[in-house]
Order: sequence, then structure tokens, then C-alpha cells
Amino acid sequence: MSRHSKLYSVFFNKCPRCGIGDFFVTKNAYNLKNFDKMHKRCPHCNENLVPEPGFYQGALYMSYSFYVAFMVIYFLIFVNFFEKYIDYFLISIIPILIILTPYFYRLARRAWLALFIKPSSNELSS
Repeated sequence: MSRHSKLYSVFFNKCPRCGIGDFFVTKNAYNLKNFDKMHKRCPHCNENLVPEPGFYQGALYMSYSFYVAFMVIYFLIFVNFFEKYIDYFLISIIPILIILTPYFYRLARRAWLALFIKPSSNELSS
């Protein structure tokens, strides 16, 4: 996966423009003090990571889609491989979704911004 792709920036906490600067202040989504702190501008290329007030409301819908996709995949795995233990699906889904909340929050924000910013060519990151 190229450093200049949108998927790279979404999955590796990088700026969608340059692919080098970090999007969030910390790389760890489970740092309780700073899991939601993000840079206002990319430390490398100075791209504005907060284009306007309320911009990230759309990320709520992205996050919702990640939760739904995860639950469908998780359910299909249980139905196909652990049919005798389907009750465990119902017991385990809520704690797993709670544990994944910081990760999906960050993933949704990076994915939402990546929809609107075109990756740059190599001249900025060389």
C-alpha cells in the first residue's frame, strides 16, 4: 500500500494529503487522556485537518457503518462456525463494541476527511 493512498492514511493515522504527518496526536486509540485529540493542521504539510466547524458530524455516519459491518461479519462467523454457541454472540457483542469504540471513532474521522482531500504527488514528501 502506497504512502500516497487514501487507505494508507486511514489505516495508519496519517494525513490524507501527504501521508507522512500524524492525524491524531497519539498513535494509541486507547490512551484515555488523548484518544480524541487531533492536530488542527498536519505537522508535515500544514494541511488543514479541521476544515470547518461541524465537519466531522459526517464521521458519525461512517462510524455507524463500521459498527454495522463489524456486527454483520461477527454474526456471520458465529452462525457459520459456532452455531451451538449463538447465545455467546448476544453476550459478547456489547462489550466488544464498547472496546472498539475509540478505534472506530478515530477510523471514522480519518476516513471522512480522506473522502474530501486528494493525496498529493511526491513533491511534498520527498
